[in-house]
Amino acid sequence: MTATACNIDSASVQKLLAAGNGDAALLYLYIKSDNDPAKAEQALRFTAGRYQCAAATLRQLGLWVEEKTRFIPTGERPQYSERDVQSAIRSDDEFTSLYGEIQRLMGRTLNTEELKIILGFVRYLGLPADVVCVLVCYCKDRARQRGSLRNPSLRTIEKEAYAWAERGIDTMEEAAAFIQNQNQRSSRQREVMNILQIRGRELTAGESRYVQSWLDMGFDNESIALAYERTCLNTGGLNWPYLNKIMIRWNEAGLHTVEQIRAGDTKKGRSNAPRQLDADELAAIERLMLEG
Repeated sequence: MTATACNIDSASVQKLLAAGNGDAALLYLYIKSDNDPAKAEQALRFTAGRYQCAAATLRQLGLWVEEKTRFIPTGERPQYSERDVQSAIRSDDEFTSLYGEIQRLMGRTLNTEELKIILGFVRYLGLPADVVCVLVCYCKDRARQRGSLRNPSLRTIEKEAYAWAERGIDTMEEAAAFIQNQNQRSSRQREVMNILQIRGRELTAGESRYVQSWLDMGFDNESIALAYERTCLNTGGLNWPYLNKIMIRWNEAGLHTVEQIRAGDTKKGRSNAPRQLDADELAAIERLMLEG
């Protein structure tokens, strides 16, 4: 592998650091150095498993050069009957094991309508059984994080299953990378909530979009804290649109760390300060005064 200079923006660096996946970072550097992605596995001496996990992480971070998206077939979703379910139970040992495991995870017996939903996961969406089990666990954990004491419904899990299928999450590597990324996003958002002194409640959908956009821009916690401080000084409290304008302005100027922001402030202050007249200008003014 030949060493080649590559340019990486600060937002991508922040994403890679937050992901904490050294293999993903190495693969990204390899790709950004104009190397052939098809040769990455061999060039980096990755096993197939390591390569797949690294590539999946980059895709979930939005940094992978190739899109891996599965499009759900157009048209109406298939309507499975009770006969379809019973036939699957009799002839498909994998399906039988799957719904048995989901019953264990949910802590109850599933009814026929719920079994139809699970049948759709494997037959229509094409999700492997192990990925479906990870999906159910993910939905349960997310419900707990949101303060719910009850397991999510199969309809809620079905909605997430379609989202996974649209994102191309159909392997354990893709599922693991997605969940890691979602957990990292959730952790960062809670850090920002603490900075903004939001306690005792969850972010609204609009507030969450604001926060995630700042994180996607590559801002660290210290920069967000500085923007919040300036917002409070100028508006008297947390003003989301005002704070967002600060973040957008800094991002457009390429300022993402406190050091960069303060250096930019200093440079701006200097540019706005009155310019000192040079010797020739002072002499010219003096001649005008004498002539007057």
